[in-house]
Amino acid sequence: MTRHLLERLGHLLLVLWAVTTLTFVMFRTMPGDPTLNFVSPEFSEDMRAAMLHSFGLDKPLWQQYLIYLFNILHGDFGISFLQKRPVTDVLLEALPNTALLTLVSLVLAYAIGIVAGAFLAFKRGGVAEAIGIPLALASRAAPEFWLGMLLLAAFAFNLGWFPTGGAASPGAEIGSFWDRLVSVDYWRHLFLPALTLTLFLLGLPLLLMRATMLDVLGEEFIVMARMKGLSRWSITMRHAARNALLPVATAFALGLGQSIGGNVVVETVFSWPGIGRVLVDAVQGSDYPLAEGAFIMIAFVLVLMNTIADLAYAALDPRVSVRARR
Repeated sequence: MTRHLLERLGHLLLVLWAVTTLTFVMFRTMPGDPTLNFVSPEFSEDMRAAMLHSFGLDKPLWQQYLIYLFNILHGDFGISFLQKRPVTDVLLEALPNTALLTLVSLVLAYAIGIVAGAFLAFKRGGVAEAIGIPLALASRAAPEFWLGMLLLAAFAFNLGWFPTGGAASPGAEIGSFWDRLVSVDYWRHLFLPALTLTLFLLGLPLLLMRATMLDVLGEEFIVMARMKGLSRWSITMRHAARNALLPVATAFALGLGQSIGGNVVVETVFSWPGIGRVLVDAVQGSDYPLAEGAFIMIAFVLVLMNTIADLAYAALDPRVSVRARR
């Protein structure tokens, strides 16, 4: 188990280094001049050269890369070209919004998906399955921006029940993390983005739970439970559902990392001030440090959750550890 843990941590560091390198090269070679955001046309050549020197953009590319790696190892992502302040501060301000959106959506999607998947397995071959599975597949296949636009049109523009975007009403300020948790206005702004992401994520746990349940229902211990005279509902919910949760629990950890990256679309549609929105604005403005920092943060969460899911699966299912040792 220790060897497996060290291997996974080594893979994590290797992937993060590869993502960091690719992100650096991509943003340094993409079209667009970042100096247009902070160098005025009235600046003289000496003033422009001094400004480029202050950001380190006058050095050769390989020197910029080495400096960038050195700074990242010390927790320094640089200064945002657009906001003129440390990238870490900008990302930490947006992180709670993304974290709340992701956690609320995932918890709702997996809670509903687990119950609904178990119910569809219990009602296999019935009307509920004939209706539920196509709806789950449709929600999974529908693009996030399309779902978001439908919800905006229905509940924001037509009915006016919820705000059209942002995280606070005009004139209101977004306070600390705890202030957001008790703010009704904040939750009203969060509702539509969270509903969009919930509908998009719902299909995976529902279909996975149903498929796993059907496999478990064919196991020998289920046959034994039937021979004991237990009711079908008790067999399905108390015995089969409990043993079918392992793949779903693993998928939850993977979904947490994937939804952090998928939030880019939802946050853009609803102008939600999270990491995804920061990333889009940074890319559009050629803000290299901010875009790179956002990419690395998203990649770190995704790789970390993949590692946790792999380790958790190995801990919960001894057969995985045995195969790893072999």
